[in-house]
Amino acid sequence: MKLGDIAQRLQGRLDGDPNVDIVRVAGIEHAQPGDLTFVANTKYVGHLESTRASAVIVGPSVVVPPRTRAIIRCQDPYLAFAQAVSLFAQTVPPAEGVDALACVAPDVTLGDGVSVGPFAAVGPGVVVGARTVIYPSVVIGPGARIGTDCVLHARVSIRERVVLGDRVIVQDGAVVGSDGYGFVTQADKTHLKIPQHGDVYIEDDVEIGANTTIDRPAVGETRVKSGTKIDNLVQIGHGVTIGHRVRFAAQVGIAGSTIVEDDVLLAGQVGVAGHLTIGAGAIASAQTGIPNDVEAGAFVSGYPAIANREWLKSSAVYRRLPALKRRVAELEARLAQLEERLGVRSTAQAPTEEPSAE
Repeated sequence: MKLGDIAQRLQGRLDGDPNVDIVRVAGIEHAQPGDLTFVANTKYVGHLESTRASAVIVGPSVVVPPRTRAIIRCQDPYLAFAQAVSLFAQTVPPAEGVDALACVAPDVTLGDGVSVGPFAAVGPGVVVGARTVIYPSVVIGPGARIGTDCVLHARVSIRERVVLGDRVIVQDGAVVGSDGYGFVTQADKTHLKIPQHGDVYIEDDVEIGANTTIDRPAVGETRVKSGTKIDNLVQIGHGVTIGHRVRFAAQVGIAGSTIVEDDVLLAGQVGVAGHLTIGAGAIASAQTGIPNDVEAGAFVSGYPAIANREWLKSSAVYRRLPALKRRVAELEARLAQLEERLGVRSTAQAPTEEPSAE
């Protein structure tokens, strides 16, 4: 593809030869002649001196070394990079129709252009929208409804009566509509299972990562609203409501009946207790534990979650605790000696020596 055509598609300003042939998009450290690369983070600006790429996408104010071959200046270089990758993505869509090795119930409704791969099983009463792709070994339970232009990758399980909106992508091995974790402890200490027969709704333009699980409740619904992006190995408990445009990184866990409002960002391994509300636009850094409600727009870290700035200060102190402990012991000993010389009865007892490990 000609560089000039790419710049036009990206709505960027080209400084260089528009007739240069570009064959792929690559990272700046590994790019070769014929590649298009990008700089969205200032820490990579130094690589502009050494990159072999034929062209680089940069922001409007980045200073570029004279030797750089060609530049496409865009307002948002990372967004432009994503769009450029799409231009070069080579995907081979599966054949339309139902594979001979698939098992599709007689009363299933399939829209135009649907593809059902081998060993997929589609239960009775299922409705599948136009152009949806169902890859091999997908299982769709009775009464489920799948929207248009969805993609269900291999080994996905969509349980009974689950509803998926349009343009939903479900990555390999994810389970949508599995039983919520609900038990009652009986007098004899055994656990009686609470039947989980509530509904699960996944709205438009949601992506669900590989091996993620989204549970159904006993009553009511679990809902993931439009535009939300969920990474791999995420657990969403029964009765949870996830707002619009929410982003969850890998291994996030949301306990039952929690409400996550719009535009929340939870980094990797964040855990959220049940029956809470995470306010709109809140951010939690990696491995944060959230036992209480979080206000809208807050940035929290640590366990229990506190304001990120306070957590950073606390982390700095935590590293110094052994030295601080020794210093306090020394000061207490000196204070005791001073009080003894002055004949003052000490109100604080100097710490006793810790027992030797020898």
